[in-house]
Amino acid sequence: MSSESLLPYRAVYLTAEDLRSAASLLYNAYLNDPLFKSSLTFVDESHYQQKLRASIREELNQLWLEEQTLIGLFEGSRLVGVVSIVMPQLIGDARFWHWRLKMLLAAGWKSTQALIAKEQSILEHLPEKHCAIVQFVAVAPTEQHKGVGGRLLTVVKSWCDEQPNIDGIGVFVSDNNHVTLFQQQGFGFISEITIGDVAGGLYHYVSNSFN
Repeated sequence: MSSESLLPYRAVYLTAEDLRSAASLLYNAYLNDPLFKSSLTFVDESHYQQKLRASIREELNQLWLEEQTLIGLFEGSRLVGVVSIVMPQLIGDARFWHWRLKMLLAAGWKSTQALIAKEQSILEHLPEKHCAIVQFVAVAPTEQHKGVGGRLLTVVKSWCDEQPNIDGIGVFVSDNNHVTLFQQQGFGFISEITIGDVAGGLYHYVSNSFN
């Protein structure tokens, strides 16, 4: 994906210097995420927040080291949206041992297994073999209801269409408030799936290069 202008926004690949801002944005977006709430073992809210920060930080750092796709949407110099995309060869059981170790130290066994189970379940239900998945997608709280989410998904689809070895991209949606957004952006419903004790829908975008 080349730098893409979506006035007044600019979509670019994140640099190492952007990871701290991206982690902060994702933390706020996923603070009440049911899958994290279910999978992270914690004593109280403060403990949960500590584990969530550590989990997101380690995941972003590892995605960066593995050269996975991290895209930021900027308004000027301000990061207003983030999406991370994981290629199929690194999903679920294929996760590297050093990632597992870091996640175990940061978030614990249950959380690490839940993330792997999420990815594996998504991969197993996708209609094509060579599908990437959206790991994280978030919009800054101050930019909610301004169309930023739709613009971010437009960038995701553009990226997908440019990948010669990707048939499509899948995403697990557990928040019903987000379903309409994905459907409006051309993500079709595949099936209901349950990860741990969290139910949600699997949605899928078919690459234009695959059609």
